[in-house]
Formats: sequence, structure tokens, C-alpha cells
Amino acid sequence: MVWTASRGRLSLVTLMTHTAASIAEHLNGELIGDGSVALRGFSAADQARPGDLTFAEKSAHFAAADASAASAILVSGNFTSATKVTIRVPNARVAAARVLPLFFPPEAHTPGVHASALVAATAIVDSTAYVGPGCVIGHGAVIGARSALLGGNHVGRDCRIGDDVRLFPNVVIYERTQIGHRVAIHAGTVIGSDGYGYVFDEGRHRKMLQVGIVIIEDDVEIGANSAIDRAAFGATVIGAGTKIDNLVHVAHNVVFGKHCLIMGQCGFAGSTTFGDYCVIASQTGVNGHIRIGNQVTVGAKSGVTRSIDDGQTVLGFPAVPDKQAKRQWIALEQLPDLLVRMRNLEKQVAELSANAAE
Repeated sequence: MVWTASRGRLSLVTLMTHTAASIAEHLNGELIGDGSVALRGFSAADQARPGDLTFAEKSAHFAAADASAASAILVSGNFTSATKVTIRVPNARVAAARVLPLFFPPEAHTPGVHASALVAATAIVDSTAYVGPGCVIGHGAVIGARSALLGGNHVGRDCRIGDDVRLFPNVVIYERTQIGHRVAIHAGTVIGSDGYGYVFDEGRHRKMLQVGIVIIEDDVEIGANSAIDRAAFGATVIGAGTKIDNLVHVAHNVVFGKHCLIMGQCGFAGSTTFGDYCVIASQTGVNGHIRIGNQVTVGAKSGVTRSIDDGQTVLGFPAVPDKQAKRQWIALEQLPDLLVRMRNLEKQVAELSANAAE
């Protein structure tokens, strides 16, 4: 390990050395140049140092990478360098995502339960799991193999947490929540809190008990300070492979399909269902009790008030098909000029009317 300085700040970096040939083999890429070149890090071209691997998708990116201090470049296309090793792959950005874990592996934790953790007698914690300081695990909860609770986590009774799950500090998992394998939940997020359910009775709002659960399927990642509510009845579901950004609220009985992308500061009202491969951009709000189809894209700051069919892209408030929304925006931009023209026409009509009366 070594301390490195970047923009006046020190950071601790664990150096993982690989050869260019081993990286090419890992990516099934074409190696052009000296395969024995040692690579100790991965960096953007403008920050690269000798021993770093960088990547380039387009000609402008390649020119910057070729002029940088990096020792090797992942490239898409027929780029070649006179001074650097290149590794040719179909998609350099995808290759970068696949190779980054080689240089920056997740922090390893020695299996075991910290002395300050409180684990119920009926809970089952796999012998390969890690339970960090200040954690609480309730009765009947199950923690799977190689999972890590990093500190200050509360896991309620009868929860099921699968293998290779990582709960970052201060994540709270309410009772009976089910979490699949390879799930990451970032700091401050709450899973399984009560849905927002009330009925008006005798002049006051009476709470409708929320007796359902949350199911988070495999390979989901949830950002920091998000909240996913338990169902009133049945289950709130986050489908396999879905990625949720920070500061997102998912209300009771919402169901997301597989491999959806949810950007930050979105809110989803209760009982709405989403198909697979939806993309919901930042600060979008979605009404309750509607259906969003497969492969739907919703633009940023949109308000979705009705169901959307498969494959549509919608924008605006209320959200409408993207071409329609853009026409509306262009019309609004033209409105001040149209108002001026209208006033001028009104003056001309008034003058013509006055002349005709004479």
C-alpha cells in the first residue's frame, strides 16, 4: 500500500500489478505491443501516470490518451500508438468497467462478528460473513455467505439476506425483508419502512397498517439515503439487476422489473408497476396505480400521470411522447414573439375599424 497525493489531498491506494498481456486475456482483447508492460493502476487520460492503464472510445479521446503519461490504452476501433501498448476491444467503456475491479478490489473483511454487535440467539450468520461494529441482527434473521454489514446496520427479525451482499454503514433493514445475492445498499438507506397509508375516519387520519414486505432481487444496487417502503399487502419488489441512485423514494407495492436504471431524487407513488429495462431520469415523479411498460425512458424532471406503453420515451409535465414535448417547448419559446405580433395586429384592426367608421 502507498499514500498518494492528488490535488493536495492524500489517499491510501492498494497497488495491484498486472501485465498488459494478462489484462488483454481477461478482456478477450487484441494486444498490440509489449505484453510484459506492468500496469499498476487505472486512470483517466488527463490524470494518468506511468504504469497506468487508460481508455479511449473516440479519436479525440485517443489523441489525449496517446499524449498522456499512461503506459497502455484500451481502445475501441483501429487506433494504434507508436509509443504505448494498446488493447483493442469492441467497447472500451465496457472493458474499463470489467477491468476496474482488478485494480480496485473491494475492501476485504475478516469473517466474524464484532464484539459490539448484537446478534439474536435465533439469527443465523454464515461463518464467512462479516458483521461490523454496532450492528443489530434480529430474531430469525439469516445472513448469507461472504456478506458484509459494515457498521451501524439494523437487520430486523426474519429478514433474509443472501450471499455476497454489502450493507454500507447505517443501512436499516426492517423485519421480513428479503434481499437476494450480490446486492449493495449504500449508507443511510432504509428498506422496509411503513408505506404511506391512511384512511379518513371520524375526523382524523387513521393509519392503515402496512403488513407486506420488500423483496430485493439479485444484483441490485441502491444508492445512499434512499427509502423503499414495505407493501400494504403483498410485496414491494425491486427486480434483478436494477440500479437505484441516491435520494430515491419507492412507495408501497411498487414493482420494478429487471435491469431498470433509476436516477437520483425520483419518487414513485404506490402500486405502480414497471417493466424491464426502464430508464427514469433524475427528479422525476410517477403517479400511483399506473403501469410503465418495458424499455420505457422518462426524461429528467418529468411528471408521469398515466400509463406508458412499451418502448416509449416521454418528457415533461405531464409527461408526453418526446417529440410532442419538444414541439410544445418550441411553441412556448415562440410565445413572446407571437404575443407582440398579436398586439400589433389588434392595433391594425382597431385603426382599420376606426377609419371605416369615418
